[in-house]
Amino acid sequence: MAIPVPSGQHVEWMETIWGQPGPAGLTVRFRFLAPAIARESGGMAADLIGQDMQYLCDHYALPRIAETGPHPAQIIISLASAPVEFGVGDPAVTQFFEAYSLAGGACQWEAF
Repeated sequence: MAIPVPSGQHVEWMETIWGQPGPAGLTVRFRFLAPAIARESGGMAADLIGQDMQYLCDHYALPRIAETGPHPAQIIISLASAPVEFGVGDPAVTQFFEAYSLAGGACQWEAF
């Protein structure tokens, strides 16, 4: 099912990964399929992709983080132009990753 994002591109949730540690400690990864970012089809402007990723963190990931239990130190949002296994690179697949910390009930972008 498509998730509405600011750019209007077609984005679908692929999976959420809770068990892999990240550099900031407990990390939750939300992985999305976004075919419009593919290099072969011209891709999308980086600022639009960034806006979509921020939106996905604030409006998709945050509501799915449990109110109880340990909160993650970091949320990672990833977009891929085609399905690819977690942790596996594929030069034919365009991928973007952004990391966010949680601050005041919102996602705060963190430079890698």
